[in-house]
Amino acid sequence: MSTARIGIVTVSDRASAGVYEDLGGPAIRDFLTTHLTSEWEGVARLVPDEIPAVSAALIELADVEGCSLIVTTGGTGPAARDITPEATEAVCDKMMPGFGELMRQVSLAIVPTAILSRQTAGIRGSSLIVNLPGKPSAIGDCLSAVLPAIPYCIDLIGGAHLEVGGGLSAFRPKSK
Repeated sequence: MSTARIGIVTVSDRASAGVYEDLGGPAIRDFLTTHLTSEWEGVARLVPDEIPAVSAALIELADVEGCSLIVTTGGTGPAARDITPEATEAVCDKMMPGFGELMRQVSLAIVPTAILSRQTAGIRGSSLIVNLPGKPSAIGDCLSAVLPAIPYCIDLIGGAHLEVGGGLSAFRPKSK
């Protein structure tokens, strides 16, 4: 079985300019290292909050790097510079709104401002793109909620096979 490639994109003006350290990308990597039992390698990108930069990174990771899963962090709020959902929608063949709905539901149990978050997900070819919030603690909360559905979604779109462990399990229907 081949090694799955997973894109990890941090969307942040300040982190991309070196004003502060990227904490979101490493939080995603740590979570996936704990919960994916299949072989995978991360392909990281750090881009400013600009639709062309985010869209270009997503296209490159999906079409050139062959990432079956691309996880973004940052740029999902209501501020003028928060454009990650728009950049994601611009490059996707179809949107998967259930991912955002579940992430907001889980987050609302923790913080009332989760309703302001615009996380979403979409499919580009055989890549699933999932937008997460920028706060590192919220990354784990949201990924814990949606990771059980991610491997089966990737199976359905023809991406790399992923196995989940570390206290979580992936749902796959029983074969007939």
